[in-house]
Amino acid sequence: MAASSGRDARRPGLLGFRIAATAAAGVDWRRLDETWALAGELDAFAAGWLSDHLSDAAQERGGPALEALTTAAALAHRVPGKWIGIAVLANTFRHPAVVAKAATVLDQATGGRFILGMGAGWHAGEHEAFGIPLPPMAERFDRFERAVRTIAALFSDAARAAPGVTLDDPYYPLRDATNEPSPLRPGGPPIWLGGQRRRGIALAVQYADGWPMPGNRPGDVAYFAEKRDEIRRALAAAGRDPDAFTFAAQLSCGTTTAERRAARETGAAFLRAGAGHVILGLPASDAPAGLADVAREVAEPLAATAG
Repeated sequence: MAASSGRDARRPGLLGFRIAATAAAGVDWRRLDETWALAGELDAFAAGWLSDHLSDAAQERGGPALEALTTAAALAHRVPGKWIGIAVLANTFRHPAVVAKAATVLDQATGGRFILGMGAGWHAGEHEAFGIPLPPMAERFDRFERAVRTIAALFSDAARAAPGVTLDDPYYPLRDATNEPSPLRPGGPPIWLGGQRRRGIALAVQYADGWPMPGNRPGDVAYFAEKRDEIRRALAAAGRDPDAFTFAAQLSCGTTTAERRAARETGAAFLRAGAGHVILGLPASDAPAGLADVAREVAEPLAATAG
């Protein structure tokens, strides 16, 4: 099976890549741009992925970072025919109507191959530095639930033309709102939600097309399998087809042949555990040249294993 089967109308192909979009991790715009340009030439990858931070997430405070939505838009032309995903946007950073409009642009720019990953927000240091409120978790998740509902409404058929959609919401009310021009994809870009607990899983069952494994647990096959089984049970109980839902794993590929061999073995374990997509992480310091090594030593063997 060719990993570049990312032309599927509903979901990306088997394998994606991600490099850290932070200068502190050894990447600047030129390196990121060159890496995505190389990815556009490699059949091994069906998708490119970005994270969403305003400063270096590896630090308590500060450090450079590239904003995710503008970065995705600027890089889209580098990977024609492939998917672009963000895992995941912090709901605290933006009003959901702005997210819906930006996601619609990316849906159009990618030919319907943009994945909108969303999370409630978590990194206290960057919120404090930029004066962005980070409410207590209960309120934060309330807002997150409402934001997902608002975005889904703006992706709906009703929002394609007047009179639009109206939502009476304490956080994000809509009044005859339309999303014009509309997304290419019926129902808008796929929404992937990274919930891990009861409320998060319930929200994913109601609105999501996929679940991205959290980035702070790369390579944890047992955790992935546990959450996949839990979400599949919840989907079935809600009358949804679990096989139509994408479960995405994440792992780090390192910089050496031995590390990439270990990554290949971990990736195969994820596939056996039911992963429909695997995001292969590349240290920024090893890009762009290291991406070809990951394609040859990890991605291509995994695609062959999957058949």
